[in-house]
Amino acid sequence: MSSPVEGEFTVESELGLHARPAGRFVAMAGSFSCEIEVARGDEWVSGLSVLSLLSLAAGKGTRLRIRAVGEDAAAAVAALGALVESCEEPPPSP
Repeated sequence: MSSPVEGEFTVESELGLHARPAGRFVAMAGSFSCEIEVARGDEWVSGLSVLSLLSLAAGKGTRLRIRAVGEDAAAAVAALGALVESCEEPPPSP
């Protein structure tokens, strides 16, 4: 069994980790073959569940830890961490 890879990242989006970015996170997490978990404080949840991610109530400035175990764990943590720290928002509706 491989060692876990973990990183800590800050939510940069003004709207926090709401449904749309949580959905992108889960879609990206599903593209890796490793197991992925996300934590806020001591609460760890599955990185493959939108509802679990939303339960973290991660607003702007929240520090999240991402932990992955498996063959592509380092790549998963790096990519998912970059997604969490991205402040890209969809354009406002007209």
